[in-house]
Amino acid sequence: MSWLKKAGSYLHKLSVDIDSRRVGSPGNRQATDFFARTVASFGWAAESTAFDCVDWSQEGVDLAVGGELFQAFASPYSLGCRVFAPLAVVATLQELETVQATGHVLLLRGELAKEQLMPKNFPFYNPDQHRQIIALLEGKKPAAIVAATSRDVQMVGSMYPFPLIEDGDFDIPSVYITEEEGQRLAGHAGQEVWLESRARRIPARGYNVVARRGHPSGGRIVVFAHIDSRIGTPGANDNASGVVSLLLLAELLADYAGGLSLELVAMNGEDYFCSPGEQLWLAQNKGRLDDILLGINLDDVGYHKGKVAYSLYDCPPELAAAVRQALASYPGLVEGEPWYQGDHGLFLIYYRPALAFTSELVGELMAEITHTPKDRAEIVDPGRLVTVARGVRDAVKVVAS
Repeated sequence: MSWLKKAGSYLHKLSVDIDSRRVGSPGNRQATDFFARTVASFGWAAESTAFDCVDWSQEGVDLAVGGELFQAFASPYSLGCRVFAPLAVVATLQELETVQATGHVLLLRGELAKEQLMPKNFPFYNPDQHRQIIALLEGKKPAAIVAATSRDVQMVGSMYPFPLIEDGDFDIPSVYITEEEGQRLAGHAGQEVWLESRARRIPARGYNVVARRGHPSGGRIVVFAHIDSRIGTPGANDNASGVVSLLLLAELLADYAGGLSLELVAMNGEDYFCSPGEQLWLAQNKGRLDDILLGINLDDVGYHKGKVAYSLYDCPPELAAAVRQALASYPGLVEGEPWYQGDHGLFLIYYRPALAFTSELVGELMAEITHTPKDRAEIVDPGRLVTVARGVRDAVKVVAS
């Protein structure tokens, strides 16, 4: 089978045959098992390590005041509820501090709902104001939360409305509605609201897969691609594309006999609320990150428009020059602007040299496609996945020589 056909076959398996790779789902386990079997077939030593997580399902939301109905959506990973309670409305932090909300349905709008709140246990970034809002909500003890969110250009896929709260560690049931619906609902402040959200959490397990070869006593080159997809999307480009390139790389390096250790990591949890795979990987590598000579991340590398962009971080000049030279022979690969929202951040926070690949049109992807049902196999060019795999192979061999 040609490399192009292999890339297409892997892509179909991960984003069509498996319709969701959300963390904890049956599809996610199928994907990690497939990755482990495939890299092992090329002679890599593959190890799967587990972490506890929750899967989630929902069957819709009913929201009404009297005979007036409102369109609402269950917040991902929220608990479900059946509530009939008075409506309290707040739009500012000051209003939230003083509102009497215990046992109420609490409508959050305006300033409070302008941007998605970071999950309470997200380990890498959590603004003080977000933590303050979450603490106030938990202290006020509303029966449920309705968030009326506006359009936010920072939300990927131009999601409207977007879930203000996406957090499996936050135990107040929540739903979200549009800003227009929120304005209409706010007119019923003090009245009794009926809210039923048919959502539930499902205890589950997820797995990272680490494939190794080479000499463990030397330095390491580590290559990441996150294997999970966000809930509600096939995740063909984000990030079946990176995983396909990683699988192709495993075969391209099947005869590797260099002096460094190579690790290919199917990371699980980049699009999940608390990054469990990343936390597991850091825990397993505590005290041994200094031996990483180069960390590489592959994320959203298959978009059929534009080219694939690479970017370098904290690389000594000699290493940066060697990587650029290795990639120069591939017209489909261009050096692009730095970006920091991917798993290569794990290398950066420990000051390890890093190389990241993504689409040069990542802004277009984030604004229109990423994290939505539009992220389907049709937008991915398998040829780009072959190019990325070959480019990474050449970079690895130059660094390991």
